[in-house]
Amino acid sequence: MKELKILGVVAAFTLILYWGVEPFAHGQMHKHVEGHGFTYDGTADIEGAISAEKKEAKKAFWGEVNEIAKLEGNAAAGEAGFAMCMGCHMDGAAAMGGVVPPSLDHAGALYDKKYLIALIKDPAMAMNTDHKFADTMMHPMGPVMTMFMDNQSIADVVAYLKEKKAEEPTTKEAFTEACGRCHAMRYAKMTQLGDTPTFKYEKDALAHQIKVLEAQDGVKGYMGKLPPDLSIIIRARSAHFLETFVENPQTQLPGTSMPRVGLNPEGYEKVEAYLTEIGDPSKPKREELGPYVLIFFVVFSFLAFLWKKYQWRDLH
Repeated sequence: MKELKILGVVAAFTLILYWGVEPFAHGQMHKHVEGHGFTYDGTADIEGAISAEKKEAKKAFWGEVNEIAKLEGNAAAGEAGFAMCMGCHMDGAAAMGGVVPPSLDHAGALYDKKYLIALIKDPAMAMNTDHKFADTMMHPMGPVMTMFMDNQSIADVVAYLKEKKAEEPTTKEAFTEACGRCHAMRYAKMTQLGDTPTFKYEKDALAHQIKVLEAQDGVKGYMGKLPPDLSIIIRARSAHFLETFVENPQTQLPGTSMPRVGLNPEGYEKVEAYLTEIGDPSKPKREELGPYVLIFFVVFSFLAFLWKKYQWRDLH
């Protein structure tokens, strides 16, 4: 009985220390950020604006985006507008400003409708990186599409993407299209150029490595520094941090050059699943084994109690 009292005191002291100190320390080092469920209507951007001028600009921009979202888009009419996009968004396209334009093969399935509208209207505002392009340069894409499209045309193109480019991607395809142009995945043998081929001769491997370094230099020049390898990011950061950071990087890292990707909830689940598959491949087996481990501890504790009772039976 004495041992149980000692155990109780130690456990109580440990819990008080943990719940009293750890949350405070964590709160000081990592501010809590509320997510918006991967919905994009401008609320977060307007609230996060640091000046009245920026607030009004974002309010006006997202107000127009929300109005376009109410229009009935015509996918058939949007096909011609989409054809203009393919001049840059196709396999083998040259880098623009240091970054290869993303593939739109699964854009309708991966990205939010309002985000796609905002992206066509003004990429820098849509990505919430307008601060980056305010004085030094223009976004590589720029609001060029609005020179050729009115609001109805934009709604038509987005309708086309949602109807014709909405095939469900694999987890790897989702990661590649949303993240792979900037982030490498060393554990998956994936660079900014895609999967690393197997080479027969060392000179071919070295030539490929040079191309990778050149691509990384381009990304570095565009972003300011080379984005981190994401091989084990799923284990390095909490689920809430990753979700809110991907949804809107500015909330966790104000002033960052990382653009908002615009993933919808289903798109993020695909990306998260691939990060888990590469960075924590043993997670499914671990979760499957968990209940058996708990059962073992319960049985072991019961047997240990009976053993202790038997050994001390003459001393109580």
